[in-house]
Amino acid sequence: MGVSTSIARTRRVTRSGRTCENQIKREGLVSTGKIEEDMVKYYTPKETLFLPTGYNFNMPPIHPHDGDDGTTGLLGKGRLPKYHPRVETLGVLDETSAALGLARSLCKDPQTDGLLKTVQRDLYKIMSEVAASPENARRFHTLDPERIQWLESQADAITARVHAPVEFTLPGDTLPGAAIALARTIARRAERRVAEMLDTGEIENRVLLQYLNRLSSLCFALELHENAQAGKPTSLAKEK
Repeated sequence: MGVSTSIARTRRVTRSGRTCENQIKREGLVSTGKIEEDMVKYYTPKETLFLPTGYNFNMPPIHPHDGDDGTTGLLGKGRLPKYHPRVETLGVLDETSAALGLARSLCKDPQTDGLLKTVQRDLYKIMSEVAASPENARRFHTLDPERIQWLESQADAITARVHAPVEFTLPGDTLPGAAIALARTIARRAERRVAEMLDTGEIENRVLLQYLNRLSSLCFALELHENAQAGKPTSLAKEK
C-alpha cells in the first residue's frame, strides 16, 4: 500500500477539527508509509483522539469543504449565506432535535422515548421542507393538519395523568424533566424563526408553525410526566 493510499484510508479528526493525515502531509512528515508511527511521533497523546485503523469507504466525507466559502446548499438549485434566515432556521430545528435526543436518552418512561423519537423524525421532515428551494418546497410537504391533531392528542393524554400547574414552573426537579424543558425552549425559538419565514414569504406551509407550537406544549406535559415518574413535584416559579 502506497503512502497516498494509506492517507486516504486513515481519516480521523483531531481536536482542532482538521484531519491528521492532511496535517502530516502538509508538514512533509510521511516518508516511510507508516502513518501510525508518524502520527504518534507528530501528536502527543493529549492531542490525538484516534489512531488510524482503517477507513469506511461507504461513509461520505464528514468535511466536504463546499461550505468553506460561507454558503450552504439547498434541496434544489442555489446556495445561501450561512447567516441567511433559512439556514438559521435549519440550525435551530437541528438544535431542537438534538435537545430532544438528549432528553430521550435520560427519560425513565419507555413511552417518552418512543414519542420523542417520533417527534425527532417529524422535525427531520420539517427541516427538509425548510431546506428546499422555493420551487421544490411542495415536494417536501409531508406534515398535514392531522399530524397537529395527533400531537395535541398526545399532549392531552399525558396531562390527563399528571397534575398540571396553572402557574409558571421552574425546570430542574429531575434530570429528564430539565432536559425536556431545555428542548421546549429551543422548540420555541424554532417556532419564532419559522414564524419569521412565513411572515417574509420564505415558506408557505403554516402547518410547520402549528407543529412547533404544539411541540412546546407536548414538552411541558412530558416534563411534568417525567417529574411525576420520579416522584418529584414540579417546582413553582412563585415562592409560596
